[in-house]
Amino acid sequence: MRITALAENTTIRSDIYPEHGLSLYIETKKHNILFDMGQTELFSKNAETLGIDLSDVDIAVLSHGHYDHGGGLEKFLRINKNAPVYLSKHAFGEYYNGTEKYIGLDKTLKDDPRLIFTDEELKIAEGMTLYSCNEREKHFNLGSFGLNMKEDEKILPDDFHHEQYLLIEENGKRVLVSGCSHKGILNIVHWFMPDVLIGGFHFSKLPLDKTLEEYCQYLDSFDTKYFTCHCTGEEQFEFMKRKMKNISYLRSGDSVTFL
Repeated sequence: MRITALAENTTIRSDIYPEHGLSLYIETKKHNILFDMGQTELFSKNAETLGIDLSDVDIAVLSHGHYDHGGGLEKFLRINKNAPVYLSKHAFGEYYNGTEKYIGLDKTLKDDPRLIFTDEELKIAEGMTLYSCNEREKHFNLGSFGLNMKEDEKILPDDFHHEQYLLIEENGKRVLVSGCSHKGILNIVHWFMPDVLIGGFHFSKLPLDKTLEEYCQYLDSFDTKYFTCHCTGEEQFEFMKRKMKNISYLRSGDSVTFL
C-alpha cells in the first residue's frame, strides 16, 4: 500500500504547492483511492506534477463536509468520469467557523448522481469500510474549537456527524485514514486500535503544555504507527515528536509505503 499527499498545509518540493487542506492518493492491491480533495483544484495540479492520473481513481471518499477537504470535489467530478464519491448523508449541512464564515461544501453539487451518501457503516470494497462512529461512546471531549453548525436557524457547536473514517484491511494489517479527527483522535484510536493511522489530529489550537503531553502518552500507549498532517499543527507535531516513539509528518508530495 502506498499513500501520497496531493495537498497539505506544507510541502517537501518547490514544484509541489501547499494549501490549508488535505488530499490523499491511496494505492492498494486492487484500488486507486482519492481521500479528500483539498480546498481548491490544487490537488489535481500536484497530482499531475507527481505523475498521478486521477482519471484512474476508482473510489473517492470525502471525510467530512468542510471546504478544505471538499473544495476540489467539482474538479474531481470533471476529471474523473466513473468513480463513486462516498460522503456522509450530513456532508451538505450548514457548517461555520464562528458564526459568519461558511466553511461547508458547494451545495450545487449535492444532487450529482456520482455521490453516494453514507450512514453509520458501509463496506465499499473488499477490505475497505467507512465508519461514522456517531453511535459510539466518546471517552474524551475536546470541544468544537469554534466550529459550528446551523440547525433551525440556530448556531450550535458542530457535533461532526458529517465526519467518517476509512478503514483499509490488507495483508493482515489495519490502516485507518482520517481527515481532521474532529470526534477526537484519542477516541478514534481507542475505537479502532489500527496498525497505522493517517490524518490530521486537530491539535493546532492547543498549547504546548502538560495536557498535550498527556495526549501524547495516551496515543503512544497503542501499538499504532501515526502519520499526521494538516490540522495537527507544525509546532504541535514537533512537540509530539519529542514525546512519542512512532509519529511522522506527511507533507504535500510525500509518499509512504507499507504493508
